This record gives sequence, structure tokens and C-alpha cells, in this order.
Amino acid sequence: MDPKLGDYDARNFTVIKWLTCMMFMMFAMTTDAVGSVIPVIIREFHLTMTAAGTFHYVPMAAIGLGAILLGFLADRLGRQRTIIVGLVLYGVSSVLFAVGSTFSYFVALLAMAGIGISVFKTGGLALIGDVTTSTTEHSSLMNMVEGFFATGAIIGPAIVATLLSTGFSWKWLYVIAAGMCGLLIIVTLSVRFPKTIRATEKPAALSHTIRMMKDPYALAFSAMIMLYVATEVAVYVWMPTYLLGYHGTISWLPAYALVIFFVLRAVGRFAGAWLIGRFDWTWIMALFGTAIFLCFLGSLLGGPLLAAFLLPTSGLFMSMIYPTLNSKGISCFHKSEHGAAAGVILFFTAIAAALGPLAMGVVSDSFGGAKYGFVLATGFSFLLVAGLLANLIVNPAQRRLQALERVEYSAAHHWSNTQQRIIE
Repeated sequence: MDPKLGDYDARNFTVIKWLTCMMFMMFAMTTDAVGSVIPVIIREFHLTMTAAGTFHYVPMAAIGLGAILLGFLADRLGRQRTIIVGLVLYGVSSVLFAVGSTFSYFVALLAMAGIGISVFKTGGLALIGDVTTSTTEHSSLMNMVEGFFATGAIIGPAIVATLLSTGFSWKWLYVIAAGMCGLLIIVTLSVRFPKTIRATEKPAALSHTIRMMKDPYALAFSAMIMLYVATEVAVYVWMPTYLLGYHGTISWLPAYALVIFFVLRAVGRFAGAWLIGRFDWTWIMALFGTAIFLCFLGSLLGGPLLAAFLLPTSGLFMSMIYPTLNSKGISCFHKSEHGAAAGVILFFTAIAAALGPLAMGVVSDSFGGAKYGFVLATGFSFLLVAGLLANLIVNPAQRRLQALERVEYSAAHHWSNTQQRIIE
């Protein structure tokens, strides 16, 4: 760590944390609102469901491509410059929604926005390591940041619903996001960022990211995250379709099941920021992973009648899985490599987010119902819990995390204590 970390004051420390949280909330407003936008564009442009699905697949593919090709920028250019570049790309693409009118034009903008998200998100994820004083605090802050992402996933669809009910176009969602992006750019330019010492004199490059993809820790955490993402996306993409077969006594439950899922996911992530600092993360992951599998298995065996209760409830148990695994995976590397590490994990995250629901759709079409897609999703959840239980028993990353904590966080801990004395 750079001994100059103490050069910037406690206010910057707080602002940087809030900046990261707001970035995640902002882009979630658009990426997770796609389920509300797709039915509208199907009618507006007379699209098939496959064609309309490009509003989800294209930005996810762009995020994955940008993450693997540009993730190293956070380590080479620095966190601040990388975040500004990403925010500018995202902001410009979002504001251009106001002047377009064709489907292909909007898809191109979504691709540009996806590249922008990949750039500023890897910068933000790398920044989390710079402002935390231990791997445990890293995981706690990651849960809080992802809690804001989960909040954005609730706000986005609500904005779309409000726009449509008042006669405005869905396109204004992206214009609103562009306005938020402009404010975040101003804040980013006004804050002094911490510096990180490079592990080697050789500047970060794409070749380093490619080599990192061969690292067993990067691959193991990425594989676990892929299984989690494929399981999670199954709920918010296909649960509404599966619940069309619901004939229970609570008539409003299918309509609000997705909202309940997102709310429980958000609440769980904010709670996770507290929980992760008090209990062993391997036990929490194994316990919550088991609960997710049981929710999916019960939804499959009990049909839509039980699924209307169990699938939304799974959001509470899913809440801590992604941010904690993401945090531990990134923390397995030197802070000067956190951008590349975040890029590798984000690449596999985006691939799973794109291919998971696509595979479920193909299986459902092939066998004649959404139930069969959830057979596949239940398989994903089983493999996830198997991996989390193996992690609990073996804990293969423990030594590496402990070694890096001694090397990477000691200076940050000294800096944190200095800032605390300043505040007092």
C-alpha cells in the first residue's frame, strides 16, 4: 500500500464509499428494469420475444466483453480515470435514447452502455479494496454496495411503471439515469482518490488479464458466481412466466412476487454488510446456498402454488452470495491487480446472466413448459450448494486471503486509525 494514503481526509473516504454505492444503484436502474421495458417494445416495434430479448442479451454481452478486454484499465490508468471514462460512455449512451426512434439504434446504445458499465464497475470494484482495511471489511462494503444495486433494481421498474402510467415513453428512464451519471462524474472529478502501489513494475495490460483467467482461485470463484447468477436470473426473468399457472387463494401474489424478491434481496444485502463481520463467511455461504436449493426444489415439486412463496423468499438467501463471493475472489489478488480480477469475475458474471435464461428458455420450449426450465435452474442451485459446502469443508482460499491481508491491508489499517483520530 502507498504510504501517501494518509494524504487525503476522512471526508473523501466517506464520499468515495457513497460514490461507489450510487454508481451501482444507477446502472441497476436500467439493467434490471429490462423486464418492464420488453413488453412495451414488443408492442411498439412488433417484435418476437427472441428479438426483444436482445435488450437483455446485448448489454450483458457488452459488459462481459468490456470486462475481459478493459478490466485492466483500473490498474493501469488508476481508479479515478477509469471510472470517469466508464461514466462518460454510459452517460452519453443513455442521454442519446432521447433522440432515437428505431430498435436497432436503441440496441446499439445498450451495447455502448454495457461497455461503459464494465469500465466504471471494474474501477469501482477495485476501489473498494483501496478504501477498506481488511478482507472482512472488503466483504462488508461489497455487500453494502450490492445492496444499493438491489435498491436500483427496485427503483428502475417503478420509474418505468410511473412513466407509462403518466403517458411518457420508457426512454426517459435512460435520460434520468444520464442525469444521475452527470452528477456522479462531477463528484468523481472533485474527490481525491487513494493510490495503490503496483505489485510489479510492468504496467497492467490485457495479457495480464488473460493470464489471470488461468489462476485457479479466479476460475474457482468465477465458476461459483456463474452458478449463482444463473440461479438468480432464473427468478427475475422466468418466475413471472412460471407463476402463470398459479391458482391459489392469494390472487395478488404472482403479480407482486418479483417485487417481493427484489425487496428481500436488497434487505438481505444491507443486513449482510453487518452479518459478514460477525460470522464466518464460509458457514454463511453454505447455509444460504442450502436454503436457496430447498426453495427451488420446493418450487419444482410443489408447482406454482408453492413457487409463489418460495421463489420470492429465495431472494433473502441469495442476497449475500454474489457480493461475498465476488469480494473474496477479488481479495485473492494484490490490490494493484483488483481491476483485472474484477474484470475476469465480471466477464463470467455477464456470460451467466446472458446464457442462463437463454438455456432455460430453450429447455422450456423443447419440453413444453416453464417448469422444465426450472428443472435446469434447480440443477444450477444444486451445483452451487455443492460447491459452497465443499468450500466450507476445505476452505481452499483461506491461506491466500490471510497472506494478502497481512501484506495488503496493514498500511490501510494504519491510515484508518489516523483518520479516526482526525475525526475524534
